[in-house]
Amino acid sequence: MSTFGVCRETVCIPNERETLLKLKHHLNDSSNRLSSWNETVDSNCCNWVGVVCNNITAHVAELHLSTPFPTFRDALDENAYAVTNLEAYEEYTRSQFGGEINPCLVDLKHLNYLDFSGNRFESKPIPSFIAAITSLTHLNLSYSGFMGIIPPEIGNLCNLIYLDLSDAASGTVPSQIGNLSNLLYLDLSSSVSGTIPSRMGNLSNLLYLDLGNNNLFIENVDWLSSLSELEYLDLKGANLSQSFHFLHTLQVLPSLMHLHLLTCTLPYHNQPSFLNFSSLLSLDLSAISHSSSISFALKWAFELKKLVSLTLSSNNIEGSIFDDIRNLTFLENLDLSFNSFSSSIPDWIYIGLPHLKFLDLSRNNLQGTISDALGNVTSLITLDLSGNQLEGPIPSSIEKVTSLVTLDLLDDNKIGGELPKSLGKLSSLISLRMSKNQFSGNPFEILRSLSKLSYLEIGDNCFEGIVKEDHLENLTRIRLFDASGSNLTLKVAPNWHPTFHLRYLDISSWQLRPNIPPWLQSQNTLQYLAMSNTGISDSVPTWFWENFSSLQFLNLSNNHIHGEIAKSLRNPISFTVIDLSSNHLYGELPFLSNHVLWLDLSNNSFSKCMNDFLCCKQCKKFSLYFLNLASNNLSGKIPDCWTKWPDLVDVYLQSNHFVGNLPSSMGSLVLLQSLSIRNNSLSGIFPTSLKKNFYMISLDLGENNLSGTIPSWIGESLLRLKILRLRSNNFSGDIPNEMCDMIFLQNLDLAHNSLSGHIPNCFNHFKAILQKNKSPALSIYSNASTFYTGYYEIGIILWIKGRATEYSSILGLVTNIDLSDNNLSGGIPKEITELDGLIYLNLSKNQLSGQIPLSIGNMRMLESIDISKNQLSGEIPPTISNLNFLSYLDLSHNHLEGKIPTGTQIQSFEASNFVGNNLCGPPLLINCSSNKEIPFINHSGMENDGHEVNWFFVSMALGFIVGFWIVVAPLFIYRSWRYAYFCFLDDLWYKLQTFW
Repeated sequence: MSTFGVCRETVCIPNERETLLKLKHHLNDSSNRLSSWNETVDSNCCNWVGVVCNNITAHVAELHLSTPFPTFRDALDENAYAVTNLEAYEEYTRSQFGGEINPCLVDLKHLNYLDFSGNRFESKPIPSFIAAITSLTHLNLSYSGFMGIIPPEIGNLCNLIYLDLSDAASGTVPSQIGNLSNLLYLDLSSSVSGTIPSRMGNLSNLLYLDLGNNNLFIENVDWLSSLSELEYLDLKGANLSQSFHFLHTLQVLPSLMHLHLLTCTLPYHNQPSFLNFSSLLSLDLSAISHSSSISFALKWAFELKKLVSLTLSSNNIEGSIFDDIRNLTFLENLDLSFNSFSSSIPDWIYIGLPHLKFLDLSRNNLQGTISDALGNVTSLITLDLSGNQLEGPIPSSIEKVTSLVTLDLLDDNKIGGELPKSLGKLSSLISLRMSKNQFSGNPFEILRSLSKLSYLEIGDNCFEGIVKEDHLENLTRIRLFDASGSNLTLKVAPNWHPTFHLRYLDISSWQLRPNIPPWLQSQNTLQYLAMSNTGISDSVPTWFWENFSSLQFLNLSNNHIHGEIAKSLRNPISFTVIDLSSNHLYGELPFLSNHVLWLDLSNNSFSKCMNDFLCCKQCKKFSLYFLNLASNNLSGKIPDCWTKWPDLVDVYLQSNHFVGNLPSSMGSLVLLQSLSIRNNSLSGIFPTSLKKNFYMISLDLGENNLSGTIPSWIGESLLRLKILRLRSNNFSGDIPNEMCDMIFLQNLDLAHNSLSGHIPNCFNHFKAILQKNKSPALSIYSNASTFYTGYYEIGIILWIKGRATEYSSILGLVTNIDLSDNNLSGGIPKEITELDGLIYLNLSKNQLSGQIPLSIGNMRMLESIDISKNQLSGEIPPTISNLNFLSYLDLSHNHLEGKIPTGTQIQSFEASNFVGNNLCGPPLLINCSSNKEIPFINHSGMENDGHEVNWFFVSMALGFIVGFWIVVAPLFIYRSWRYAYFCFLDDLWYKLQTFW
């Protein structure tokens, strides 16, 4: 805080006024914050914004030109609610200064305070001429976009008391920093790397030192012992593994009260002494690198009897919560989050730590119930038990914790039952988060009394009942309201005016039918609105688009909303995120402003061509990165205007009626990662415009009329592809060998084309289908980051086991090769059996010949094989019985022969899956022994050896032949005998007819 003040009688010195005007001229001030810097309006620069003059000498003494980063406290700084912060962040970016700092600044010879923090100087280096302003005592250039090394000349500012260069540089700490012997405050966090110069020990007056978030290797710590006045030390991220005397050095710092070693690599000591840390009040040992360091650090921490704050998060600690913590009786803050504790929560945490104010046990595996002993920790302000496996009800004793401000029980817990009435007595409660549990009943019967509640998140529970006006009347301070995913019904009068003004509202899955609630008109501060699956069957009124000037996120999906949006709009839609999917909207597509980043209009009835939408003349460039127009009635050619949409990452146009070629301007979408235009009527060859889409992850052009060959460049340009689906087109020619270079490919569908030639023998290059390289990720994400999901899950349709199945949430685990219904010939390459991570394989309806590879049993992850309707021959390899996960097998209509191998799975399949071959054995009814000679049993009961003549059958055959010719031969020789024989047959036939 400056000791100088502005006196209205003080008039600034003219040459300093000229210096300030020159400085302003080189700054980029898009929000016009420096409008007062105008000598025609006010010639006294001491009255200008950000300028403080010495009220005695009139010299400019201070320049406050920082742009404070918004704290977002009112909107909660959680990712799920980031959209509620967007307006504040956009205002911040508009307010930032840019451009450059003019060297004329050095003409302010009496300047002692300079703050340019929080601005945007676009990776320029810190101006070295600032070091010429030797009068400076306070310099703050943090988070201003500066890059490059810290200029060594900074050591000339020997009068500095305060220096903050956090996130403003890179490289090593210049040794000249040691010249600043008057420094009390030094922050170089996120700015330096390498080693620390020993001259840092010259800063003997230092009270505050922050070197955190850096890639520092600190081996020599002797310089620390000279900082005898140090109270605060932050070394987050430093490698201290070779600093064996580190802790012993810290023990000689008698004033040290705050020590932060987050993500540090600590040295290992066998029997260190900890008794000299008598002044330490707060200790952060989060994310220590090695288990030995963790064990050592815990022993150290539990010896610090005066600790007020202890943070041990993100260390993967297992077992029970340490009993030794109960000895730290002065603790006010205990953070054990993001570990692997699996016990129940011990009662001593609630009873043995009487001063506890902040308790964070989130993201562990804690089990059991929340003990009734919770009522003993009456000083508690924040309780976070989210992300565990707790169950049972909330104890009624919670009513005794009257100081509780934040209660977080989110995610993965199974806490349930109706909310206790005692919860409604926590009059200080501001934030309540209980989503994704098993609570039941009507929560607002209890919550109605919490008049200070600002943030309420109770979605995805089993709540039910009717919510009325009086349930919400006292919630006047509520700003964030998320009660989605429950069976609640809102019943209010048509003219109801809520007492609250929300920024965030999610009541998805409530019953709001049939109209869009008119009371929303009073919520003109909304930034996030979600009413998905609420039974609304209304059209969108004009007031809806005009009322929400600050709205950033809109989700009205899965309703029955109808009408033409384009006709209800007076101006282009400007919301950042818009999801109107799965409704009954029709007509032309609505116009967008360049503020829209995410648009989902899929599963509606929009029709006509999309030329006006895509090629809008009013806007030169759009900022959209996600576009989903799938499953509509759009028709005509896809317009060639994609150069207006350079930021697109995901484009979904499937299941429409598009015709013609893919436009060449799609090649301008250099950030494109997912493109789906399946199930249309596109024609022409494989689009060469996609050659430039190097970042493509998923490409689906299936179910169209594309023809020609699959180009070889696909394996050179689209190397990042994980999904390639060209199913049901008219592609011909060979499968290019270059495709084998797509090592990330895990889903290849070329079925129902006219491909010919051999299957490439290099499919074993698909490393993503090898078990050892298989990703554990459930989903495949694009980088189309949203304000509510973080990333977008890519989904595709796969034909598996004869039926179409859509995969998205587990697509990352699915591997599939489908080459069925083509004209492929040759054998099944044995190399394909090296893909031991393949789950689905379909080579049916081709002209493949030769034998099934003997090594097919190596593909142990296979769940489905279809190689039916080919020309395969030979026996079924016995190794096929090794496939324990196999649930579908079709080998029908080939030229296979021999016995079907026996195994756990094979005999469970239908016989129809083996027909059309020369096979025998279960599940076929053909007994493999039926083709062998029947052994002769002699009269002595002994089996004939098979080499002797079986005279019984010989005599029987001879007897038949002799008898036959005795009767038949005369008929051939004597005509009269033949005549008499046939007359006899006619007479017999006549008598039989008369009898019947």
